[in-house]
Amino acid sequence: MSAVWLSTAYLAPVQYYAKLASHDRIFIETEENYPKQTYRNRCVIAAAGGRLTLTVPVEKPVSPKCPTRDVRISGHGNWRHLHWNALVSAYNASPFFEYYADDFHPFYEKKYDFLVDYNEALQAMICGLLDICPTVGRTEKYEPAVGNDFRTAIDPRHPLPDRDFVAVPYYQVFRDRNGFLPNLSIVDLLFNMGTEAAGIVGSC
Repeated sequence: MSAVWLSTAYLAPVQYYAKLASHDRIFIETEENYPKQTYRNRCVIAAAGGRLTLTVPVEKPVSPKCPTRDVRISGHGNWRHLHWNALVSAYNASPFFEYYADDFHPFYEKKYDFLVDYNEALQAMICGLLDICPTVGRTEKYEPAVGNDFRTAIDPRHPLPDRDFVAVPYYQVFRDRNGFLPNLSIVDLLFNMGTEAAGIVGSC
């Protein structure tokens, strides 16, 4: 079986789901010291003005070496409402938003305590929509060196080269004004391409 190590991720980019589709066994890193400003608690979508980052607020860890598994979602603010409104505003005119809206909306009503639990539930639902079913498990201890390591390579600020991933262009609502924006959150692909999203993920 082919295996890959990934970080936990909130509405991860297409590249991340290409890894889920192309490997049989997925290890989600939960024992690392939680790093800031990554896809672990943020995603990037296409809004009318270009790329828009949505960030899940997390509570400040009591220790600088807090394991990712212990990171809690902050109860302050109204981020669920803001994120859902941002998704509606960005994708309400997309071909498949109404088709998938009922799948995503409950995740912006139910409260989760831990970030990894929230991300895991979202990921399982999205894998179902894409008809991909890898065996996914959490790491039990941190290993600094693993075989197929994308825990830090898929990064919003400093992505590392990935010879196995090629961003396949597809229809985007605001492509006429923004051009094609590659490797956005998987929701961009789903809302714009519907059932064809699975084929695109598989060909990346």
